[in-house]
Amino acid sequence: MPHDPYKALYLHLPFCVKRCGYCDFATAAVPADSPEIDAYVEDLCLQIRRKAKEGELGAIKTVYMGGGTPSHLGLSRLSMLLYTLSLSMRLEPDVECTMEANPESLTERMVRDVWALGVNRLSIGVQSFDDDVLAVLGRAHDADAARRAVAAAQTRFENVSVDLMCGIPGQSASSFEASVREAVSLGVAHVSVYPLTIEAHTPFNAAVLAGELDEPDDDVEAEHMEIAAHVLAEAGFERYEVASYARPGFQSRHNIAYWTGVPYLGLGRSAATMTQNAERRMRVQDGQVTDDLDARGMAAEDLMLGMRMTRGVSDDHVARAAALLPDAPTVLEELEQEGLVMHEDGRWRPTERGWLCGNDLYGALFDLA
Repeated sequence: MPHDPYKALYLHLPFCVKRCGYCDFATAAVPADSPEIDAYVEDLCLQIRRKAKEGELGAIKTVYMGGGTPSHLGLSRLSMLLYTLSLSMRLEPDVECTMEANPESLTERMVRDVWALGVNRLSIGVQSFDDDVLAVLGRAHDADAARRAVAAAQTRFENVSVDLMCGIPGQSASSFEASVREAVSLGVAHVSVYPLTIEAHTPFNAAVLAGELDEPDDDVEAEHMEIAAHVLAEAGFERYEVASYARPGFQSRHNIAYWTGVPYLGLGRSAATMTQNAERRMRVQDGQVTDDLDARGMAAEDLMLGMRMTRGVSDDHVARAAALLPDAPTVLEELEQEGLVMHEDGRWRPTERGWLCGNDLYGALFDLA
């Protein structure tokens, strides 16, 4: 089917120095000198060149190198990948190009070189600045390494993001708050806050089932999320998405693309691609179709994804959706009565309660289709 041009590109680099006990991503712990990584990166470069020849990279506005741990690849492989990208698409400063990194493999030299090759945003997997909490998570770095990684990143990058996790067994509210405050004091531009979820088939799941690890507590996670919202707002960060906070002008444009129905191309093992036109939206992963939505399904999904964002959806957007989903305005009014959304200044926005009861909010909107 002819499809709208891809605006976002995701490159999956599924290698880590070790696998964390909570991780269910398609990644593997592979030594940094393994020929398996060389073969993978060479293949990824071929895929990028092929897509460029097919004219699929001409409209890309954001690139995201995620994982796994891209920084685990080391400099020569990253250089090859970024050089291939710069030959294959317009990798100018106005294109947001994010690379994920973990503290144990990010060096000042790597920072200098990837910056020179077109990366302009670094996202560092810190998770916590508390060594005891990092030990529970089984991270490969300690708090000091995390501080050094942020400082190294800031030798070139203004746009540095850190990931923090909350609701971790044994993590007190004061420990979590201290980590958020530390991120602020280090001067980062963006903070993502994720509650720990126990995924099936992970070591954490086995530990919970065996009674060796407490299950995350919803109330504790909600309390932690409120702490983050308070501390970051006070420090001048804007919460623009349920888990994301940015200083003005530093929102992740790539993440916003996912929440606003922008077509994206995923390259690499288990990377998802979303293709769409006016009638149909499809997501494909490893050659399998994971989603196939008609125009009604797209309209419902766009309302649902819009409620992940602080700005919600406009009255105009709802009116357009209502042409396909006549019940949409009624459902939004019901959600407003339940306190899950509010209507102001010509927009429907999620409330704090709506985010905490996300399943109810998102489910009601997706069920419109």
